[in-house]
Amino acid sequence: MKKAGILNRHLAGALAELGHGHTVLVCDAGMPIPKGPRVVDLAFRAGVPSFAEVLEGLLGELVVEGATAASEVRRANPAAAKLLDGHFPGLVLVPHETLKDLSADAHLVVRTGEARPYANVLLRCGVFF
Repeated sequence: MKKAGILNRHLAGALAELGHGHTVLVCDAGMPIPKGPRVVDLAFRAGVPSFAEVLEGLLGELVVEGATAASEVRRANPAAAKLLDGHFPGLVLVPHETLKDLSADAHLVVRTGEARPYANVLLRCGVFF
């Protein structure tokens, strides 16, 4: 058994399959899940695990070259906006409906138990070299 890193076998396996340019949607419990992408649902109950916890864990495992979030996050969820701004200085903001459209092409969806609105981000994978 692994003693460090992500222990969820479904998530660990999905992350190992990602390549340069693939996208990963990290979303709250209320985000509509698009049909098509692989989904790893980590939601246990409202707020568990949090968006912040899952994002921090994923960022420890992935190289991210870009991120996109809903522009509504600034008004509706300042805590999530601050978290995203702290990790992604070049964060691209689009209307929530556009984020949902972009999510349909994601390679992987990771659903958190977050119960605050607009705690969603689409990550674009980079390479480690």
